[in-house]
Amino acid sequence: MKKIIVLGGTGFVGTHLCEKLVREGWQVTVPTRRTINAKAVMHLPGLTVQQLDVHDEAALTRAVDGHDALVNLVAILHGTQAAFEHVHVALPQKIAHACLINGVGQVVHISALGADSLQPALAPSMYLRTKGEGEAVLVQAAMGGSAGDTAQAGFDLSILRPSVMFGAEDKFLNLFARLQKVLPLMPLAGAAARFQPVWVQDVAMAVVRCLAGASTQPSPRVIEAFGPEVLTLKQLVQIAAQLSGAGGGMGRLVIPLPAWAGRLQATIMGMAPGAPLMSLDNLESMKVDNVATGKHPGLDSLGITASAVRPIARQYLGRR
Repeated sequence: MKKIIVLGGTGFVGTHLCEKLVREGWQVTVPTRRTINAKAVMHLPGLTVQQLDVHDEAALTRAVDGHDALVNLVAILHGTQAAFEHVHVALPQKIAHACLINGVGQVVHISALGADSLQPALAPSMYLRTKGEGEAVLVQAAMGGSAGDTAQAGFDLSILRPSVMFGAEDKFLNLFARLQKVLPLMPLAGAAARFQPVWVQDVAMAVVRCLAGASTQPSPRVIEAFGPEVLTLKQLVQIAAQLSGAGGGMGRLVIPLPAWAGRLQATIMGMAPGAPLMSLDNLESMKVDNVATGKHPGLDSLGITASAVRPIARQYLGRR
């Protein structure tokens, strides 16, 4: 039985992925800082929860030992430059080192549409720049990086770049549905930003297919994970309202904000305690359309027919 370690296995994508991996016969290890965070997956047969901080390089290296593959799902959407570098760049460096030292054969890394490992500095936001820098670290290691002073053989690397993901537990459509249950209208920054939303189950399946060697692209490979529809943020907000029954199923009036007002809204939201609904960096990310570039294969290259938003979202937003 092959062994795999899933970083971020307790999160939105991770819970779906772990279920699929167990069904495929993998022996799964999920590291987490607090065991209670893994309650959604700890019941799965063949899955082991290991309490540790994945940012502790020595602990991570020990945890990776004995595994055939690694999946990295760890990411943040908000934070300072230092926080983004810590999660999106420094962690991939530690992952690369741990995999090279321990001879891990396969790595699947979840990045984002808009990231570019070749020219990360050109991205408009800290999120996308650091995502590209993290990709570059793993690409170099996959092609034969180094651990300490000793050259290593590298590993098979698949980088998945998803658009915004939706699903029953998402913090995207659910958030807008919840807001429009109580707000009479919806002022919206970045209303014209374009997305190609992808179902979280399709992304999880893409990881499984990459691990199974379904892609014909050589390593290191990039696969863009996107759905069949290009929708603006305004359209997605309206879909969330309509499917959840807000405004009697008619939705709310969405008011696109001009650039200056959008920045003001994002600034105020970013100063709120806890995870913000939107930050200035999110707004900067939306300067780049979150849609397929056509430069890399999509989910169809893995034999996956991507699902549209409405049929899936209706199932969970309709329960509201």
